[in-house]
Amino acid sequence: MINQSQSSIEELSKVDTLAQELATIQQTGARRIALLGSRHVPLTHQHLIEMMSYALVLSGNRLITSGAIGTNSAAIRGAMRANPNLLTVILPQSLERQPQESRQQLEQVMHLVENASNDRMSLAEASALCNQEIVSRCQQLICFAFHDSATLLQTCQEAEDQRKVVTLFYFD
Repeated sequence: MINQSQSSIEELSKVDTLAQELATIQQTGARRIALLGSRHVPLTHQHLIEMMSYALVLSGNRLITSGAIGTNSAAIRGAMRANPNLLTVILPQSLERQPQESRQQLEQVMHLVENASNDRMSLAEASALCNQEIVSRCQQLICFAFHDSATLLQTCQEAEDQRKVVTLFYFD
């Protein structure tokens, strides 16, 4: 009897999760969408990511990303063209710790969150914490990764555990 009732509870939980995900997908209002991904992105993919973020922000969605080159930089470019006020960039460390090639772009962002308290951490540790903060602020996560992108894949799993809608694109 215990196995049957435990199985019924698990089935109801799955139905409840599915219903929540469907409701989020069908939501027509503006959402808080996190867009994260690899630094190592071919130029053609960067253009696609930029167009996607442009369209998402143009539709009234708030976009949250981080400040790295590659995926995040492309997302920032698209959002800045559509509506800079709907973009939030959360850095894993202080602006001074960011690569010179991305600093000029980041200085133009209105809603820039620095995490200077993470400056003594490795970039991998700080990035994992930053991704957690980004996921906590969003309703949906769109992620571009490789199959061996451990930090990004862990972020996607954490977002799923929080019942966020997760869309994961693989480059390989």
